[in-house]
Amino acid sequence: MDTQRPKGLAGLIENGALLTGFAIFAIFLLAPAFYVFKGSFENLSVSLVSSDGGWTLSNYVNIFSSGYYVYVINSLIVCITATFLACTISLFAAYGLSRFRFRGRGLVFGSIMGGQFFPWIILVNPIFILFARGGMINSQIGLILCYTAFITPFTIYLLVGYLTTIPKSLDEAAIVDGASRLTVVTKIILPIMWPGMVAAATFGFLQSWSEYLLALALITDDSMKTIPLGLYQYFGDVNVDWGAVMAGSVVATVPTLLLFLPLQKKLVSGLTSGATK
Repeated sequence: MDTQRPKGLAGLIENGALLTGFAIFAIFLLAPAFYVFKGSFENLSVSLVSSDGGWTLSNYVNIFSSGYYVYVINSLIVCITATFLACTISLFAAYGLSRFRFRGRGLVFGSIMGGQFFPWIILVNPIFILFARGGMINSQIGLILCYTAFITPFTIYLLVGYLTTIPKSLDEAAIVDGASRLTVVTKIILPIMWPGMVAAATFGFLQSWSEYLLALALITDDSMKTIPLGLYQYFGDVNVDWGAVMAGSVVATVPTLLLFLPLQKKLVSGLTSGATK
């Protein structure tokens, strides 16, 4: 019995240390979010560190009366469309790369992944020139095309890893029964790899939802701006309307929470399955 006590005590200390570490990490993670949420109900228009002590909805009233809801709608349109296009392209591209062996397959896959090594900032100038010549400045279509192009490489990589866990015998059996490749992908493969699609869609949506640089370069019309550009308007040359910034930040967080919380299990499953290959 005495020989087991140190083990039990050591395990208790280890668990306590882990829980303490997780608690500290959670505090550092959640404290800023709590401060932003709290500040969105306070009068912080003059100072970030002081308020009149009262709770108010004036920050939310001010941002929506100034047209902030337009930025939310624009972001939803652009991000949902770009995510849908990227996931659709990635599904068929990943299927081809994982199921077929052809000359140059490695080069094609490497070229797709090579796009991930280029920071967005070095491509802003050529993209702006190209879109200006094509008449796609202040166009949601232009922003959607950009986001789709930047999202697709990683989603292809993620889905290729997930598809390698699905036996090819399922495809072969369906084809023997007379199914086309399109039917195999949409009716058999897609339902099985749904967690992977959820993970890819979540990544794509979050990437485009918070993107600022390309939107700043391509969108100048107030009626076409997305949420990051909408938040920037509350930063003046001299003063910053911190109450409006925090209220806008809270509103911007709501769609991501509504997306993540119901799909949390599928998201974790999709990420872990795609990362094992």
